[in-house]
Amino acid sequence: MWLAIFSLTVLGTLLGLVLGVAAKHFHVEGNSLAAEIEALMPGSNCGQCGFAGCPRAAAAIAEGSAPVTLCPPGGKALAQALAAKLGISIDLDAITDQGPQIASVAEEICIGCCRCSKVCPTDAIVGAAKQIHNVIREACTGCGNCIDRCPTEALLLQPLPVTVQHWVWPKPAMTPVALAA
Repeated sequence: MWLAIFSLTVLGTLLGLVLGVAAKHFHVEGNSLAAEIEALMPGSNCGQCGFAGCPRAAAAIAEGSAPVTLCPPGGKALAQALAAKLGISIDLDAITDQGPQIASVAEEICIGCCRCSKVCPTDAIVGAAKQIHNVIREACTGCGNCIDRCPTEALLLQPLPVTVQHWVWPKPAMTPVALAA
């Protein structure tokens, strides 16, 4: 028994050393610009941009094959930050910033076909076949994949409901009285 323990320990140590040397020898440097762009992105990996997650979108922006305005969840603020990072100028008039949105199910129309839950990248839609489905708010990224797949149009995107966790104090409106003072 001691021989087996000793041989497995030696084998594990030798393989660990070989893997450590191979990792140092075959190390590949990544694109530092792509890593910086990815750090600016929301990180929800929702796929609204057409890429399979934020790392792929960041790589495409870094190599110049995708515009800086491709991320709908990031909105105008992200587009400005990316343009400043890359040193380019962009026109933000074409970008509509709708704010965060989540999917909701109209229960009276849902037929329980399960097409929406199969395409949801975050598994935010729950429900069984021939049963009414529901959306888990905390898991929904608002990508809209489910809306395209629903045959009865029971799903739609709505603005994120204001709760204590998401509420933001609105900026005060400038009134003529405040300007005159």
